[in-house]
Amino acid sequence: MSFRIALAGKGGTGKTTIAALLCRSLQDRAVTPILAVDADPNSCLADKLGLTVERTIGTLREELRAKPEAKPAGISKNEWIERQINESLVESTGLDLLAMGRQEGPDCYCFINNLLREYLGRISKQYKALVIDNEAGLEHLSRRTDGRVDVMLVICQPTVIGARTAIRIMELVRTLHLDIGGCHLVMNQCNGPIPPDLANLFQQTGLENLAMIPADPAIADFDVKGQAVKDLPENSPAVVAVDGLVSKLLERSKK
Repeated sequence: MSFRIALAGKGGTGKTTIAALLCRSLQDRAVTPILAVDADPNSCLADKLGLTVERTIGTLREELRAKPEAKPAGISKNEWIERQINESLVESTGLDLLAMGRQEGPDCYCFINNLLREYLGRISKQYKALVIDNEAGLEHLSRRTDGRVDVMLVICQPTVIGARTAIRIMELVRTLHLDIGGCHLVMNQCNGPIPPDLANLFQQTGLENLAMIPADPAIADFDVKGQAVKDLPENSPAVVAVDGLVSKLLERSKK
């Protein structure tokens, strides 16, 4: 069974960068193959991984809605849709990527979404690990398109807004009764101890702070140059910190 990691957090927290570095660390540890799911319509996980997405699931969904008659004769609708999803998968050595794209519009997409959930359930068995980059609203998890996850990492910056966002995310998790094995905080761009008042606010999430990722100037430099952060040097502070986080996650998964 694959080890499923989901990430949640508001935009600008560095969530997608951490997702890419999680994939890198898992690859370095030969926890492969990995399926990375970009479930945040505003994220750029492909860029962070050095991959190119030609077609998202959102685009596919619109195409299927606009031209339902495009299905060739001789195969079922389910088989045809799954074939299209397969063709949307970005493949690379040890790591594949599925980009969800934008959420659906006002029309009903229940049939396609159900197929997508079933498809992800099947193909996930082919991978040792899944890394799912969600938006703060947990749209895809709430619609069950990703199914159960073993651990969810709530990515925050050490600010009052970060703490309040984490509290809201955990309220959403409890309200939606999501099937999550465990939830943890990850503090990003955090270079020192958190002030007591702020630490008390984060405690309201009820989550353990599993890692503190320091600010890393190399990440901003790579972003400016359009380089994939998965290619950061091994001694990069963020790479070292995320690798330590992966060590903890894998160790806990054995218990």
